Amino acid sequence: MTLAIETRNLTRYFDDVTAVKSVDLSVERGSLYGFLGPNGAGKSTT
Repeated sequence: MTLAIETRNLTRYFDDVTAVKSVDLSVERGSLYGFLGPNGAGKSTT
């Protein structure tokens, strides 16, 4: 398995707002993924 992207425990803050919390993600080369969620869920931030 060749990974194109891998992250562990990714957290992103904007001032006192937690936009993304504790994300683990592994994407194999050649795979296609999408982020689904409501407005304000942190999809663009991730």
